[in-house]
Amino acid sequence: MLLVIFKQPGANVIDAVDRVRHELPRLEAALPPGMEVDVLIDRTGPIRASVEDVKFTLAVTIFLVVAIIFLFLRNLWATIIPSVTVPLSLVGTCGLMYVNGYSIDNLSLMAMTIAVGFVVDDAIVMLENIYRHIEGGMDRLAAALKGSEEIGFTIVSISISLVAVFIPLLFMGGIIGRLLREFAVVVTMTIAVSAVVSLTLTPMMCARYLTEKAHVKHGRLYMMAEAFFDGLLSVYDSGLKWTLRHQPVMLVVLFATLGATVYYYVTMPKGFFPQADTGYVQGISEARQDISFAAMTERQKALADVIAKDPDVADVAFCVGVTGGSQSINNGRFWVNLKPRSERKATADQVINRLRPQLARVPGVTLFLQAAQDVSMGGRPARSQFQYTLQDANLEELGTFAPRMLDKMRTIPGLRDVATDQQSNATTAVLTIDRDTAGRFGIQSQLIDDTLYDAFGQRWVAQYFTQLNQYHVVMEINPRFQEDPSALEHIFINSPSTGQPVPLSLLVKVDTSKTGYQTVSHQGQFPAATISFNLAEGTALSQAFDAIRQAEIDLNKPAGVIATFQGTAQAFQDSLSTLPLLILAAIVAVYIILGVLYESYIHPITILSTLPSAGLGALLTLKAGGFELSLIAIIGIILLIGIVKKNAIMMIDFALAAEREQGLKPAEAIYQACLLRFRPIMMTTMAALLGGLPLMLGTGTGSEIRRPLGFAIVGGLVVSQFLTLYTTPVVYLYLDRLHSWLRGARATAPSRAQALLIKAG
Repeated sequence: MLLVIFKQPGANVIDAVDRVRHELPRLEAALPPGMEVDVLIDRTGPIRASVEDVKFTLAVTIFLVVAIIFLFLRNLWATIIPSVTVPLSLVGTCGLMYVNGYSIDNLSLMAMTIAVGFVVDDAIVMLENIYRHIEGGMDRLAAALKGSEEIGFTIVSISISLVAVFIPLLFMGGIIGRLLREFAVVVTMTIAVSAVVSLTLTPMMCARYLTEKAHVKHGRLYMMAEAFFDGLLSVYDSGLKWTLRHQPVMLVVLFATLGATVYYYVTMPKGFFPQADTGYVQGISEARQDISFAAMTERQKALADVIAKDPDVADVAFCVGVTGGSQSINNGRFWVNLKPRSERKATADQVINRLRPQLARVPGVTLFLQAAQDVSMGGRPARSQFQYTLQDANLEELGTFAPRMLDKMRTIPGLRDVATDQQSNATTAVLTIDRDTAGRFGIQSQLIDDTLYDAFGQRWVAQYFTQLNQYHVVMEINPRFQEDPSALEHIFINSPSTGQPVPLSLLVKVDTSKTGYQTVSHQGQFPAATISFNLAEGTALSQAFDAIRQAEIDLNKPAGVIATFQGTAQAFQDSLSTLPLLILAAIVAVYIILGVLYESYIHPITILSTLPSAGLGALLTLKAGGFELSLIAIIGIILLIGIVKKNAIMMIDFALAAEREQGLKPAEAIYQACLLRFRPIMMTTMAALLGGLPLMLGTGTGSEIRRPLGFAIVGGLVVSQFLTLYTTPVVYLYLDRLHSWLRGARATAPSRAQALLIKAG
């Protein structure tokens, strides 16, 4: 007997399972001797392993970020001060999560892991600016005061604009919005805590613990590293001068990057969530529609024997008949629990591919297996993961077109395990009553119906009780007479008028030449046929969608047939239409925030000019890694919108201050800003890049979900770092000339009153 336990909505699954396991010994003690209770499948095993893997990834990320800070600053206290931001931000975030009722799960841990790469940005920028004044000869307190005053607005701009990126996610509706909202809130809380720490604790620690230049003694390794960074700055200086002399070339590069980003976004295969290995496989078996229960049970046992022999399978269970997702006797369900990921070499999909040819050799039955996913939305229990439903008020038209569509989809190269829940070929026995003959024996049609139900319907005729249990008495004929329509010839009905048994064959005519529907599924009150499918390796869901829509056109789908995707496929279709709007909304939100902060329409455009290179880098890296553009990858691109713009913010803030306070011309101001901010830009970018590297290279449980995020962030940062260091100053100068031209045009343009006076004169 299988007992399936579900947690209540809102309950913590780990806590619920722990409490169930705590009660199992007492349950076993109350059972009669010889009965055992075994845990067949525990879905929390992969969850626990995945959380532990994310914790390890988080620890590695923290180490890498701290190491890169030390590499750039090569000073113990200068490394400790920004590093303190990491634990304080994470602890503060956990406190805010507790207040909001959030739990430690894959999404929240992934958010904190990726946040480690840029929560130190604010502290690094603050520290570097203060450290620069100390290197110039100022004492610690004066440097802390002056440096924090100079950089405070920059930190506020970086933090607020980074939070603005997540505004569309916070207000996104539907199931996708509910999934992503927790991720966005956790990242937002981490950013807010880090900004507060950077504006308060970091300057205080700098004033207290940084070593003044007069007391600094550097070793040989320090001087070698300093020479390396000086050489790197010199190379950048030469490239920057060339760029400023050839501004049109860099403008062309910028527009080419924008065009390439749009091209790759449109043409790149798109998916929903990456396929994860949860250690759990489920399946639905299907045999001929007129099979008996006993025969179906034997075939189920044969399939289970094949599955149990696989070295990576821990447990397997099955059931037959109308239960769960099975709608008829010719269907069965399988639950396969794989060994822990550390004890097997093959993934869940590889195990399925390995079992397919072996299961195909079991005669008379087909088993459709799919790796169960933690994120599975709606739809009906189906033989494969993705569902495509046909609806029609005309059942006959649906029964004609659905098999044609099924055959067509089976020829599409990227689809696997194509199956349908339409069962219209069941053997049908049509009994036509000879009413004249029945009337002569005094037999009414109701008596014939009751007799047939007594024989084949498993009528519940009695119930009796014992001290410990109750039992139902079910009446039926010998099961061996239920396997063939010829059993109808052996049924007799007592005549009410004569009291003698009358053969059923004398009263009815049996026609078994026709087939009929075993079951008729409905959706939205209309008859429906659902065709389910899995994806072949290397095939994206968007490519499958396009192929299926083309198949509809090729088959000339009738106007009365309504074709829709259901479940996860429908959620993907909805998300696909909203993704461009989501990215656009994030860009608009950042533009508005930056416009308010800078009180300018022009400077936010300069800052946003860094985005095409980040998008291009993310898309190219995902393509090189063999990933599709999934929802997780889109989150990485949205994160990039918030991360990469900080380079331009640091440049523009200093350039504007230099123009305003020192009276420098725009070209000289932006040139000095690029050189002066080169080191903090490199530091913050490398910190964010190393924050995404463990996600990119992870191979533990649940890493399939996190890797696209790491690939998108690392690739986007690498490409944007190289390009924006040269394109941002060029865009700044072009837009500054445009702003000056517009301002001059407004100043020289006559007002309407002046124009009237001139005309009158």
